[in-house]
Amino acid sequence: MRILLVEDDAVLGRVMLRSLGDAGHRVDLATSLDEARHFWRVQPFDAVLLDLNLPGGSGLTVLREARARHDRTPTLVLTARNRTEERIAGLDAGADDYLGKPFELAEVEARLRALVRRSHGTEDRAEVGALLIDRTARRLFLHGEPLDLPAREFEVLWELLTPPGRVVSKNNLSDKLSSFDEALGANALEAFISRLRRKLVGSGAGIRTLRGLGYVLEPRD
Repeated sequence: MRILLVEDDAVLGRVMLRSLGDAGHRVDLATSLDEARHFWRVQPFDAVLLDLNLPGGSGLTVLREARARHDRTPTLVLTARNRTEERIAGLDAGADDYLGKPFELAEVEARLRALVRRSHGTEDRAEVGALLIDRTARRLFLHGEPLDLPAREFEVLWELLTPPGRVVSKNNLSDKLSSFDEALGANALEAFISRLRRKLVGSGAGIRTLRGLGYVLEPRD
């Protein structure tokens, strides 16, 4: 997943970056209200982890702005403000879930998976032909054997399997796979797709290009 982490505590931010990165996620860290506002506007994310006490103001401000422009990115609020009235304020501002500090990183991961499942209507496991994804383990399997892929090829299949049959635009894929320092061009994306098509030959799953729309992963004879 591509995750926006909004956290001004330097130590906690580093720990979460390392933990989420080790779990295979691409994470962008914003340490102030202005940075969060900028990142959330220019980059699509699968989920947002949002602290409330930020330099420049409350995290609820940027959350309300996102919801006002109809951005429904799943958002998990992480904060030391854990009183009932504060949880209600966060949920009323558009948060999807709320977790008080201190927290276990494993619970953050589990809640993220639950949020994305609800937003995309997906399950933890999905199959197309002989291709299977296990989102809890963050593993792909082909004919029952682990399918080990380079990180970006894995992310392409993750997007196409969330859920299977969903048409994913080229722009969306490029944005998810790009970093703020390096944009992924159309030729590089097509190269990833071509390599994946070769690896899926005989699997009963294939990637089809829909002209003007994007890509879809679907069963193949």
